[in-house]
Amino acid sequence: MDTTVPSLPHLFQQLGLPAGPEEMAAFLRDHQLPAAVRVSEAPFWNEGQRQFLREEWREDAEWAIAVDALNEALHADAAVHGPRG
Repeated sequence: MDTTVPSLPHLFQQLGLPAGPEEMAAFLRDHQLPAAVRVSEAPFWNEGQRQFLREEWREDAEWAIAVDALNEALHADAAVHGPRG
C-alpha cells in the first residue's frame, strides 16, 4: 500500500518531471500560464499528464491539493500582473 502523502515534489515525480528544488523552481518559472489557461490544458503536458491532472482535479481526488498548488504556482505571474489572455 502506497502511503505517500501527495505533495508538489511528489506530483512532479508522478508527472515524470525532475523534482529537485532547483529543477521544480526552473520548471515553474519557465512554464507560467495565462490566467485563461487551465493547468490541465497547458500545451507542455502530454496526453497522459493532462488526463491525470484533469481527473485528479475534477474528482477532488487524493492528488487534488497538490494539483491545486501546481495550478497556483503556474499562474503566479498572471495573479501578479493580471490576465494576459
